[in-house]
Amino acid sequence: MSTQIKKVAVIGAGTMGAGIAGLCAAKGCEVVLLDMTRELADKGIEKLTLGKRPAVTDETAARIGRGSLQDDLSMIADSDWICEAVVEDLAIKRDLFSRLEAVRKDGSILSTNTSGIPLRDIYAQMPERMQQNIAVTHFFNPVHIMKLVELVPGSKTDNRVMTALTDFLNNTLEKGTVRAKDTVNFIGNRIGCYWMLAGLHKAADSGLSIESVDALMSKPVGLPPTGLYGLIDLIGLDVMDFVGKNLSKNLPDNDPGRSYLALPETEQHMLNNGQLGRKTGGGFYKMVKSADGEKSMQVFDLQQKDWRAIQKVELNDAQTDIEQLMYGSDGESQFAWNLMSNTLTYSSALVPEISDDIVNVDRAMKWGFNWAQGPFELLDAVNARKFAEKCQAEGTAIEGMLKVLMDSGNDTFYRNNGSEFLGLDGNYYPVTG
Repeated sequence: MSTQIKKVAVIGAGTMGAGIAGLCAAKGCEVVLLDMTRELADKGIEKLTLGKRPAVTDETAARIGRGSLQDDLSMIADSDWICEAVVEDLAIKRDLFSRLEAVRKDGSILSTNTSGIPLRDIYAQMPERMQQNIAVTHFFNPVHIMKLVELVPGSKTDNRVMTALTDFLNNTLEKGTVRAKDTVNFIGNRIGCYWMLAGLHKAADSGLSIESVDALMSKPVGLPPTGLYGLIDLIGLDVMDFVGKNLSKNLPDNDPGRSYLALPETEQHMLNNGQLGRKTGGGFYKMVKSADGEKSMQVFDLQQKDWRAIQKVELNDAQTDIEQLMYGSDGESQFAWNLMSNTLTYSSALVPEISDDIVNVDRAMKWGFNWAQGPFELLDAVNARKFAEKCQAEGTAIEGMLKVLMDSGNDTFYRNNGSEFLGLDGNYYPVTG
């Protein structure tokens, strides 16, 4: 039995849920959105129509049916896909799915947008019918802009469900899907949060200024212009603290990321003072306005614990070339190597734990975090074998795909202009999709 997704129900009208509902409606689907009250559902849709670049038009918003979970649950009964996007609380999700299971039609697909709760915990001891029809559809914010959706099946999920979701997400919603596994934070956030949390600690130990760190951790290594500190300002220190606490509960005991879960002392001080980032008017950076109305940026000096004028950083030619930067000897190169080599070896060791192949990992980081190249593409860019040999010389264990590369005698993770990738068995396979 095949499934075509034409009618969509979204449960939860927060930023993520409303965004999913709005995108589906904009792509021509029949959509209903439910929350605790009809008013909350209305507010969720209204927010999508605001601002200079609204996510949906008023006309599209008007086509989205809305209701409350208490009075209007029957609105989802004939939906082909029911997507849950409520608060990250296991008990709440399990109770909700029990209610959804009671009213949904045979063959309909259930999914959760969770990013931190294992899927297996959500469907544990639920009816067989639900276990066969459930998956994770992890969107990234803002939904109408970010390309990535991570798809995660449960242990009993029917292949029909994954095929239908892949087809709908790729072709109707025009997303890029990656197949992940039911592990903590899936692919994108597992690697991305490691890079951010480890970055805070390694930057603090480097003695480099915030401006220098962000200059290095942006264009030179193919990362977005926000750099490290600018990205965390965008996300919020409170969110990073929450991420660290969630990872402490769910990461494997021997995971290298455990060394970086608590915020460094200065960042903890900022968090305690409510200095969280853009949403509080300032975190590591802030915009100030002088008496005559002129605006300028200031940066929070982590050593002095006070604001100062931002200083422009000029990198030399060697520091703007990723291979020269990674293998250089100055302080900037040492920091770049310290953070990026740890992130790349971590990514390598996670295959096949989080994904069966490197292509899904690279796509997750490009589509979800706007990296110009994924971890394995970056390894090729800096000469993967040279990278592994330097790690070994420093006493760093080579695991996962780096070990496959070395043991197989190959030199690159991709070949033939990126049309083939190195598999777990040391052989190359066509890149598809």
